[in-house]
Amino acid sequence: MRSRKIAGMKPIAIRGRPAAEGRLPLLCVPLIGASRDALLAEAAAVRGAAPDIVEWRVDYFGAIGDAGAVVEAALALRQALPGVPLLFTRRSAREGGQRVPIGEQAVVDVYAAVCEADCVDLVDYEMCNEPARIAAVREASRRRGIGLVCSYHNFEETPPAEALAAYFRRAQELGGDVAKVAVMPTRREDVLTLLSATLRASQSLELPLISISMGELGALSRVVGFAFGSALTFGVGAGASAPGQMPLGELRASIEIARKALHG
Repeated sequence: MRSRKIAGMKPIAIRGRPAAEGRLPLLCVPLIGASRDALLAEAAAVRGAAPDIVEWRVDYFGAIGDAGAVVEAALALRQALPGVPLLFTRRSAREGGQRVPIGEQAVVDVYAAVCEADCVDLVDYEMCNEPARIAAVREASRRRGIGLVCSYHNFEETPPAEALAAYFRRAQELGGDVAKVAVMPTRREDVLTLLSATLRASQSLELPLISISMGELGALSRVVGFAFGSALTFGVGAGASAPGQMPLGELRASIEIARKALHG
């Protein structure tokens, strides 16, 4: 079902065109396999659920230090999921990801290899990294027309609204194509803080947004975030990559109920 346009929400572009023919929000599922075979098994399991985007969390991949193996696995995923855009993400341990056996410059080199091979459609790189490394990833992705998601994750708390606004702005200042902010609520009011900050950012910034309030308290944000300007939400395909993710089928159905309630 194609959604009606919501004021302020901007669609995420893939190769210069709105993803999923402009449906909003996009539904994304993570792949967290430790090996090529495990990734392909996950891809086969989620294909029937028809996600709009698949995210490969490469920090779970055992061979992350071998750029050739990473590229080969990405190309295999391309074949296994024809027509489904691929988001490439290394989530750092400090922002909730897995520890990896390589340093940050080697991580940047892996991003550059993946971009040069043109085997993904979006890359996610965290704003906490050094500006020069963010610029290097930005340059590598731009050469191949690959979108850059500039992200911030906080698994401990929800910063004040002013800080959330600054993170959204920072993504645009860094030349990102998408701004992503994911935070952990410790009380219900925190979910409102995140949704309100998303709404204000969607009205003032030029780039698409992804915003998530994580955990059980924040699960509602995954369903109604689109009404506040979040263009993408994450659901569980074969395995969850963050607390509070819902099975994709349940998420899709819940969003449709929320959409009908919003539009009447």
